[in-house]
Amino acid sequence: MAPTGNEIFTKKQWPHKISIGICAMQRKATSKPMQAIMEKLIVFFGHLVNFFIFPEQVILKEPIENWPHCHCLISIHSTEFPLQKVSFKSTQIIEMRLFQAIAYVKLQNPYVINNLDRQFDMLDRRTVLRILSENGIEHPRHGCVTRGESNEPDTEFVEHPDHIEINGEVFKKPFVEKPINAEDHNVYIYYPSSVGGGSRRLFRKKNNQSSCYYPKSEVRREGSYIYEEFIPADGTDVKVYAVGPSYAHAEARKAPGVDGQVERDSDGKEVRYPVILSDEEKQIAKKIVLAFGQTICGFDLLRADGKSYVCDVNGFSFVKTSEKYYEDTANILGNQIVRHFAKTNGWQIPTDMPQPPILDSGLGDDTPTITTSSGTSAELSCIVEKQSESR
Repeated sequence: MAPTGNEIFTKKQWPHKISIGICAMQRKATSKPMQAIMEKLIVFFGHLVNFFIFPEQVILKEPIENWPHCHCLISIHSTEFPLQKVSFKSTQIIEMRLFQAIAYVKLQNPYVINNLDRQFDMLDRRTVLRILSENGIEHPRHGCVTRGESNEPDTEFVEHPDHIEINGEVFKKPFVEKPINAEDHNVYIYYPSSVGGGSRRLFRKKNNQSSCYYPKSEVRREGSYIYEEFIPADGTDVKVYAVGPSYAHAEARKAPGVDGQVERDSDGKEVRYPVILSDEEKQIAKKIVLAFGQTICGFDLLRADGKSYVCDVNGFSFVKTSEKYYEDTANILGNQIVRHFAKTNGWQIPTDMPQPPILDSGLGDDTPTITTSSGTSAELSCIVEKQSESR
């Protein structure tokens, strides 16, 4: 609720509204989740912030000097978006746009919600796995096969009917083959001859299909790939959506490698199931946000034999249909943005500012706590709702 009367903050205390710029292609910037979050941000913090969307034609055709000024930047890369200007065919456009966005940040110095330089890390699956390893985050055992790259020698690779050797390390079937390029979603699973051999090819959902079985058992021989030990996760994978280091929403779906058929509800949306994260998984969410420098960050978990493995880090991603998630995300971002500008400029934090979701104070590394009858405790918040995702 907007302040009135004596509650109105004078310019001396809060001199102007913080302008938030959304720098993304139109499809992302005007998506249902983004619109819902920003609308709720204005409801909660409209007396302190406003937002605008960078026109797509400005991003694509204008030099960064002509891009509009903002105090706070939310920038999302996609296949059409400019990151800077370098390699990887499908990622080439992303890198071009990212570099432009990075140059804009250097020019205007806005407060950035998701670290743009670190978004490059998520374009290469090798880098993602390295960062997971460096931060003690459990992930599938893997090997990397490099071919035809100018700065690296080709990997020693031997293929047998039911296993492969990567620099002498053995990976028995079933195993998973992923392109190095994280924007390439053509992931294959190879099966041993004891269950009939062949492979299942995963791809982005097309209507009601997410994978197909092929009788071919030989791995791909052109290009560079990651090979991962197959994790038997009972036919499900868990999608986690973190907002800051102290908040996460989790939901499960039928894994695309089961039979390739997408489960949909009566409204045609992919069925998602409620998930409660374990304490260990909550810590994983916090580690990923901090390790990759992404305030808003999605990742995939596989659960097997009492352990959780991170199999993919997606970067900037939203839950598709959850009003509760939209409200909480807007609240967390609003608190983070307002507190940042209050701290860096010596401004007074408004007394009527909406409080963040319980157990998440938008304070970054400062662990949020609550006082209970038995003392003080702190825990990461996790939403539990049945959700659906439309595609």
